[in-house]
Amino acid sequence: MGTNVYRGSDGSIALAVESGLEGDKAKAVSEAYSLTPIGRVTGVTVRVTNDVRPFHELGQRFATELRPGNVNVYGTIDRAYINGALLKLMLGDAADSRPAGTFVSPSFNLSVRVENPSLPGTASTVTVMGVKLEEWNYGLPEDDFAMEKVNFRALWVKVEDATA
Repeated sequence: MGTNVYRGSDGSIALAVESGLEGDKAKAVSEAYSLTPIGRVTGVTVRVTNDVRPFHELGQRFATELRPGNVNVYGTIDRAYINGALLKLMLGDAADSRPAGTFVSPSFNLSVRVENPSLPGTASTVTVMGVKLEEWNYGLPEDDFAMEKVNFRALWVKVEDATA
């Protein structure tokens, strides 16, 4: 373990849902648009931050203790395929029409897996749990590919490594 290197071409990204109202909304979008695996993705970032706070005593210039704080999980997905699926994963029913009041925001799990093709069975998987999309962007440049990008927030993240 720890000696394998991966490229983006070694990766795949899949969407999974948990039962419940938010998961059911995401499942409907995933099934309608065949989002497993999510295709045409050109970049994924996952960031985990830990709000570490130093404690400084009077008369001391260096911190005497570091205390962990809130953990935040967020990231982005860049996709070169525009079909409304990611926007619907963000807005749910509000992507089709303006709802009269409040509406359910879909929630899902995002699994990013990399496997070196020369070592089948040796893989690393990062699963981001409880994902909600918070921002969607659409770009149509004059001389390049049309791209969409979403920013997401998540509840927590887990990592699994496997060796053949």
